[in-house]
Amino acid sequence: MKSLNVRILVLLMLTSAYAAPAISAEDIEIPFNLAKGQVLYEKYCSSCHGLQLNGSDQGPPLVHPFYKPSHHGDKSFYRAVLQGVKQHHWNFGDMPPVAGMTPKKMDSLLPYLRYYQQQKKLF
Repeated sequence: MKSLNVRILVLLMLTSAYAAPAISAEDIEIPFNLAKGQVLYEKYCSSCHGLQLNGSDQGPPLVHPFYKPSHHGDKSFYRAVLQGVKQHHWNFGDMPPVAGMTPKKMDSLLPYLRYYQQQKKLF
């Protein structure tokens, strides 16, 4: 029994040694001037797009190449959030307008989102 426990421990150590480190929200330092955008993202977007922009069963990941500025520019985000958008890349259904979101709030939220994408090496 003791040798079995040692084998399991060695296997766990080897497995964890080769696992790629995941970037978490704590690993990305958000500048103070983007804090309001982070709060808005967490309140209005994270339930579908994930706290780390990695998506969920409700919405796609925003750290996907579809959402880099050269493919979906800033105006696309404003339009999707404020007016809603028909599904076209994913099978999550149409995105409705986000209740309570305003252009002024988007002015704070989008720089946070772009900064986060950049930190995740999306562009």
